[in-house]
Amino acid sequence: MRTFVGFFSIALMAGLTACGPKLSAPVQKSADPVEAPVSSATRVFYVLGNVKELRLGESKVVVEHEAIADFMDAMTMPFNVGDTNEFATIATNDRVHFRLVVETDRSWIDQVTKVGEVMNLADVGRKDFRLVRDVEPLEIGDAFPDYPLTNQFGKAFSTADYRGKVLVVTLIFTRCPLPDFCPRMSQNLKRALQLLKADSEAPTNWHLMSVSFDPDFDTPPVLSAYAKQYGADPMDWTFATGALIEIDDLTERFGMYFAREGGGVTFNHNLRTVVIDPNGKVRQIYVGNTWQAEELVVLIKQTAAQKAAVAEVVNGN
Repeated sequence: MRTFVGFFSIALMAGLTACGPKLSAPVQKSADPVEAPVSSATRVFYVLGNVKELRLGESKVVVEHEAIADFMDAMTMPFNVGDTNEFATIATNDRVHFRLVVETDRSWIDQVTKVGEVMNLADVGRKDFRLVRDVEPLEIGDAFPDYPLTNQFGKAFSTADYRGKVLVVTLIFTRCPLPDFCPRMSQNLKRALQLLKADSEAPTNWHLMSVSFDPDFDTPPVLSAYAKQYGADPMDWTFATGALIEIDDLTERFGMYFAREGGGVTFNHNLRTVVIDPNGKVRQIYVGNTWQAEELVVLIKQTAAQKAAVAEVVNGN
């Protein structure tokens, strides 16, 4: 009888322990959430933030989130939405808890739960202003302006220095951790660089350029370290920064935006990559992150070949 009572007590304690609340467990939308499969290379984070903008037609939502330990500083970012139905009852200025899933080449949020509202947003005060130029948007065939910039070695240069080459310009910031945003732009250029260098018949009059729109943080030493992560040969791929007024001019001409509030950068941004022909004219504008390195390489070859064909006609009268 004593043995039975002892056994029963131990079993009861084990059962209570197994069924008791786990204080470290994240807030869940339901008791049985449908979770996407998670591989060993996948990282999962649980995040608190304020909804700033709903772009559900694009399956995106902009969130001003708290710092994510060992991953990302507190900032405002657009996130891909796993299931837009989860936002059926969520509005701008709602405070939410969600799961962020980051794989090698994509990321998304799900398990979204409203936990409150952001109060008194109208009383935040007037936003800081910065000096900007009144610029006209550029389209294919328009002349690309000359921008004074600084490369990853601290050397001043101008985009005009690359006349005679096919120049590919993309815009990034080095602190962007989401694989389908800035890192994808860098991976695409890395892949394009590899393809061009491996092709013995590829043209040589081309250059790649990544321009940071976070000049306060992305100093030349930071850009130099970032370039090394992608194995960038500085002879073929430049990482650049510059005066904010120049960066604003460049981004606004191609429909790229990045919000600046309260004197700093909030990284709510879209994506643009521009191809400039050897005559300094806009050849192509890639919107978003769906373009592939292979198609960029084909375009570079075509653009360089067109330049060579023009030269032959001029020389041959």
